[in-house]
Amino acid sequence: MKLLQVKGLDHIVLCPGSRSSPLAIAAGKLEQLGNLKLITSLDERSGAFLALGISASLGKAVGVITTSGTAVANLLPATVEADRSCHPLLLITADRPLRLKNCGSNQTVNQEEFLISAVRSVEQGPVNGVHGFGSRELGKFVSGIWQKAHAFPGPVHVNFPLEEPLHPNVFEQEEVWSGWFPESFEKSSITLREDEESVYQDERRSFEGLDPSYPGVVVAGPWRGSVEGLSLFKKAFQEFQMIFRWPIFSDPLSGISSDLHSCIANWELILDSDLFVEPEHFQILRLGPMPSSRSLENWLKSLRGKHLLITEGDSRRLDPLGIASQWSDGFVDWWERNQSCFDFSQTKSCESCEDFLEKLLNIDSLSKDWLDRKLHFSGSINEPALARWLPCLLPKNLQLMLAASSPIRDFLSFSGIEGSCRHCFAFRGASGIDGTLSIAMGIAYGNGPTVLLTGDMALLHDNNGWLIARPKGPPLVVVLIDNAGGGIFEQVQLEMEQRQDFEKLFAMPQAVDYFSLAAAYQIPFRQVTCFEDLQPALEWGLAHLGPVLIRVCTNRKEDAQLRKEVREELANYLQQKLQNGLSNC
Repeated sequence: MKLLQVKGLDHIVLCPGSRSSPLAIAAGKLEQLGNLKLITSLDERSGAFLALGISASLGKAVGVITTSGTAVANLLPATVEADRSCHPLLLITADRPLRLKNCGSNQTVNQEEFLISAVRSVEQGPVNGVHGFGSRELGKFVSGIWQKAHAFPGPVHVNFPLEEPLHPNVFEQEEVWSGWFPESFEKSSITLREDEESVYQDERRSFEGLDPSYPGVVVAGPWRGSVEGLSLFKKAFQEFQMIFRWPIFSDPLSGISSDLHSCIANWELILDSDLFVEPEHFQILRLGPMPSSRSLENWLKSLRGKHLLITEGDSRRLDPLGIASQWSDGFVDWWERNQSCFDFSQTKSCESCEDFLEKLLNIDSLSKDWLDRKLHFSGSINEPALARWLPCLLPKNLQLMLAASSPIRDFLSFSGIEGSCRHCFAFRGASGIDGTLSIAMGIAYGNGPTVLLTGDMALLHDNNGWLIARPKGPPLVVVLIDNAGGGIFEQVQLEMEQRQDFEKLFAMPQAVDYFSLAAAYQIPFRQVTCFEDLQPALEWGLAHLGPVLIRVCTNRKEDAQLRKEVREELANYLQQKLQNGLSNC
């Protein structure tokens, strides 16, 4: 534990167990010395998601300590998400020594294999017990796991066989702490992984770059690079836009600055209106994973022309459409290699590019005005209007996490430019609604006050996340959309015969009193019945030092119909405007 702390580990989530006692005692001592923050979690699954949230907010590995057996299996959901979302975790599990393996010993399983499909590496301590490590060997071991968790950020499983006795007395503990401190074991920086043979290596060698002489669009998906790398990315991207001036279709999670002139706030609805006609020699630059938009996917599949996908160190295939060349070494690296091809003194792009951008900006402005009128901020609350107005009510520097069901999709469609004015989190790698509350708790632990917008099923699915709030939880305002079931499924196109069992098979409404549930965990709560009550409720929630619950009730059937109406009516409105003077895109 001390060696990991010297390397840079400053947060550990500890789950209870007997076999992991030596690790727990060491972590507790480091907390007493003020060297790290220790958070306890009764549930390993929730605890791992908590660690994922802290890692996402801080950009470096967080440790999770568990005992042996099924405790390790409970780490898998968060491990899969950390793998796909590229966040570093150190999953430190206690195991039985070799002499107790494969002989029917209690709570002894092949746990070293449980997480192997989703981790960067599985690192096994000495099979007869961690006491078998020499000082130099242990130092090399710790350096290796820290490096593997950060070079290509993701989870690393560290499995420690521990021999008894597991509970040293106070005298034995003090003797160890006073007699061994690794002053020579210095904190070191992370060396980025060496270039690997990518699945796109041949395409990368032949790629000649994008051409600013012709129009194109930047599609910016969720940012999957490091926290430190985001500022360098923003600087490089601004330089790129000085030359290209392409319209930007950005996900709220992209990290793209919303104040860039080229940002098209309502691009998802514009694409869905079928008014978009791309110019000749059209190009696409995609940054990161695909945003969660079927309209975008359908549009991209219809295009012909140069299509480049840039990922931040992730050489796995991230193009589900199979139409892009992929550069895996990050946008900053790509721009440094290609910017010499462009003359910075000639910052005005071609006339067709400027015309294309201005037409899209005009359509975007018309869309904004229409949406503001359609999704008005008054009366009873609906989910599309909540997505549009919630970011306007929150302080600009406040973090926002969106549950990975309807909330993130609604923000993409309806939040407009305000939805990208702050640091947004969502976890679409693989987890769906799994771990939503626990991750949000972790983000608030890592970076301070946070608002979580979640549906009722997502909140209930991760109910054990409330345990993290006691005795002193982080500053988290949970805005609960209670629509009596899985509202996302109302948007699924089902035949009438299939809808007969819709409530049972899809919506699955639960008879839960969320205020009684909050009270059981000693969580302050408040009901909001209309938009006029929302801002005072948010101010009340943000004034608390710990987690609170704000419940808003919506009608999922009416909201599904409203989403459909908005898309159809906006398309008709824009078509009329085009016919009355705004030329075709």
